[in-house]
Amino acid sequence: MSDSIPTPAIEFIDVSIAFDDLVLLDRVSFKIPRGEMGILIGPSKSGKSTILKMSIGLLKPDSGQIYLDGREITSLHEEELFDLRERTGFVLQNDALFSMSVAENVSYRLPKLGFGDEEAEAETRRVLNVVGLDDAYDLLPDELSGGMSRRAAVARALAGSPKIMLYDSACSGLDPIVSRRLLNEILRLRDIVGVSSIFITQTLDQVRYLCSNMYELQNDGKLILRRENNDFCLINTRIIMISDGKIIFNRVDEFFWENSDEKIRKFIT
Repeated sequence: MSDSIPTPAIEFIDVSIAFDDLVLLDRVSFKIPRGEMGILIGPSKSGKSTILKMSIGLLKPDSGQIYLDGREITSLHEEELFDLRERTGFVLQNDALFSMSVAENVSYRLPKLGFGDEEAEAETRRVLNVVGLDDAYDLLPDELSGGMSRRAAVARALAGSPKIMLYDSACSGLDPIVSRRLLNEILRLRDIVGVSSIFITQTLDQVRYLCSNMYELQNDGKLILRRENNDFCLINTRIIMISDGKIIFNRVDEFFWENSDEKIRKFIT
């Protein structure tokens, strides 16, 4: 690649993977440029979660190349992958909380990211507030409901505002108020911090919201949330749809909702 063009945050090149006789992904290629978001959608069991796991080396493809933060990861040793994962926020379908308090779960990697004790405490409380878990600071995983466990896992991923975020159904099981608060934080990270991300969802309302709203920083330091209109078109977010092992759509959302492709129409309706 040219030195003048930043390397993508995430890139898949001709990636294939099969489980027994089932070909789940067949020469899949896409990229997430720096500071942009890809909203990954598709039918159930189409390979969305598999893509997320492969993005951080938890699964290896049968063929193809995967780049994370500029490094080709399919041949990296576990120690090298661990270092990349420490600098990447990810929410998997399984919350996988550690056997420690909620606060300790959320803050465990902050010292490695350069946070001092007071900074780590403030950041932990900030992200717990984002997901509505202020009162769960000292609770242990077995004291949490399913929804609280989910929120704790999301807070842990958000802590430290990693430059790359991977969200697998992050709003699953959350009430509408907390879900909207989380979506707004994801927008803030994308638009103000410049975080690159993949966001998996089956909820079209979430797709519309993320594709149509943008945070702006005003001269007085205040953040305002703007909705897409005739004055501007949001171009830092794309819908990536996968079906039958192939990417069948990878464009901004304006081209998605009225698309005539039969698989897209079936998914939308």
